[in-house]
Amino acid sequence: MSYRVAMDIGGTFTDVVCYDERTGAVVASKAPTTPGDLAEGVFAALGRVVDSPKDISFFVHGTTQGLNALLERKGARVLLLANEGGRDVYQIARGNRDRMFDLRYRKPTPLVPRQDVMEVGGRLDWRGQELAPLDEQAVRQAARRARQEGFDAVAVCLLFAYANPDHEIRAGRILREELGEEVLVVLSHEVAREWREYERTSSAVLEAYTGPVVRRYLARIEQRFAERGLTVPVHVMQSSGGLVHAGYAMRRPLQTLLSGPVGGTMGGVAAARLINKDNVICVDMGGTSFDVSLVVNGRPDISAEARIEGYPVLMPVVNLHTIGAGGGSIAYSEAGALRVGPESAGAVPGPACYGRGGEQATVTDANVVLGRVDPAWFAGGLMSLDTEAAGTAIATLAEELDLDPLQLAEGICDVANAKMAQAIRTLTVEHGVEPREFALVAFGGAGAMHAVFIARELGISEVVIPRFPGAFSAWGMLEADVRRDLTHPYFRPQDALKGHDMAARLASLEEQALQALAGQGVPEDRRRVEHAVDMRYEGQDYTLTIPLRDADEPAEPEFLDEIAARYAEAHTGRYGHATPEAPVEFVMLRSTGFGSFPRTAAAQVAETDGVPPAVRDVIFDGDVHQTPVLRRDGLRGELSGPAIVVEETATTVIPPGCLAWVDDNGFLIVKVDGKQ
Repeated sequence: MSYRVAMDIGGTFTDVVCYDERTGAVVASKAPTTPGDLAEGVFAALGRVVDSPKDISFFVHGTTQGLNALLERKGARVLLLANEGGRDVYQIARGNRDRMFDLRYRKPTPLVPRQDVMEVGGRLDWRGQELAPLDEQAVRQAARRARQEGFDAVAVCLLFAYANPDHEIRAGRILREELGEEVLVVLSHEVAREWREYERTSSAVLEAYTGPVVRRYLARIEQRFAERGLTVPVHVMQSSGGLVHAGYAMRRPLQTLLSGPVGGTMGGVAAARLINKDNVICVDMGGTSFDVSLVVNGRPDISAEARIEGYPVLMPVVNLHTIGAGGGSIAYSEAGALRVGPESAGAVPGPACYGRGGEQATVTDANVVLGRVDPAWFAGGLMSLDTEAAGTAIATLAEELDLDPLQLAEGICDVANAKMAQAIRTLTVEHGVEPREFALVAFGGAGAMHAVFIARELGISEVVIPRFPGAFSAWGMLEADVRRDLTHPYFRPQDALKGHDMAARLASLEEQALQALAGQGVPEDRRRVEHAVDMRYEGQDYTLTIPLRDADEPAEPEFLDEIAARYAEAHTGRYGHATPEAPVEFVMLRSTGFGSFPRTAAAQVAETDGVPPAVRDVIFDGDVHQTPVLRRDGLRGELSGPAIVVEETATTVIPPGCLAWVDDNGFLIVKVDGKQ
């Protein structure tokens, strides 16, 4: 066994990356995704890089099964159990408006209708002390209803279960006893042992809603791989950027919700390390969507909570901002003006140039008309593009808008680039981060085609195109660590803090994290644990997460002064001000266990003679430029724009005035407008 394999299952293609531990060679390939049975596409892609699963020493994959079920509203039917008097917590949600000036704003429709929420007796107080015992008969009655009415999952969220989970644990035992393994039972304290009743309920409901789909898929994948001889565990990417065994993912399926897109961020972390950059912006442009994430100080930008499709989730999540902009985004006329996206032509019929019956102009069609795509060697020669159909689609829209077709084609790209640049500003400028201090790492099937234009819009001077950009998310999964996140509610005002007690709680969490990593098969010398504490100023509602040096730090005499100063610095960075003299409060302890594996990024770049460049007319800023079309495998030395670089998984466009070269890691580095 000598192959480390990662796989990213997308809506159109299944990407696979294989690292040979003996030679250091890395190969990538892809196969069409097979929605009817995803395993078919998985094995078709795998067969192009590995002779047999028996040869695989490590396997990881990302899945969008849970996310797709949520986006398409095709998840499980969920019965929700709440305390007496708490039936409407999930329905009421929060009173704030996310989009204050949107006159048409509506709260997300709850995934569980009110008639599917049942109350059970029993109550704990805010400290977790029992006021009234759990009504076990009410729980059994709920189980009978779930069985009789065909519910797929039951979510249990009881008041103050984060402080004392005993009532939820007992309810879970009764439900599993009554319902067996056929119905998924989700307990809120297992999903998110954190305060805020609505957010915890929402997290439990989301796990119950997406869990059955994810569990069925992972069980099927494990079985199919075992039948074909795979002898190592199947790892799954988590939304936090870490890996877990499929067995754990089946128990905590919510953790895989953003499994696929996050792989690209972890690839960005590895790329930042290799190019010696602390800060990079990761952009993933596919056929339908454009995802943005950040690497700050060499680490992924992760939040302890997030909103997905408007629903709050209490779990560590890589901060991703997604908009509807991709190669398949449709261009159209609205009130005499040009609009691009968010509607996409998808894979079928796809852009007009795909020759599958599409007639509407898309971003990919615009690039074809401008000459920025090699129609004879698209996707490594897997597909030939219909340039005439692309020209017809662009010309039809140009006539409607009374524009020259070439003007319109550049306009479509400019509008798409402006939208994508604005998406980057949402994660940077709007949070006080200057994008010009970052390098731009671009990947996805269409990312390298637009990266330099987006960088120009933002004043970014350096663009990095990794190897296999169309399969970069899969490559990033090979760079990720096994990760387990643990929390412990710990509300203490500054004056009531006992440092040795906090240190003891953190030590207990550290031991649990190390045991969890051992259960994931991580060798002892590759395990480590990091700690942090959620803090706020007295009277504040929301918190900031402040890292700790180690579990023993709270026991040090000067801890309070140091952590208060650290919090003030973080508060200034986030909000632009701080109140150092104000007392602080501690809310939550967080411990994260990491288990590292050998890195694959040091793989050698294959030496090839390459293919002699062709020369074609390409439009830049309204002018025709004689532009070489080069194969990436054969690139040597410094390259001046304009140039088109093609490879199996992507096309890179280098406009006039830019400089580019391939570094020792095989990354294509582009200096925008020659800026050093």
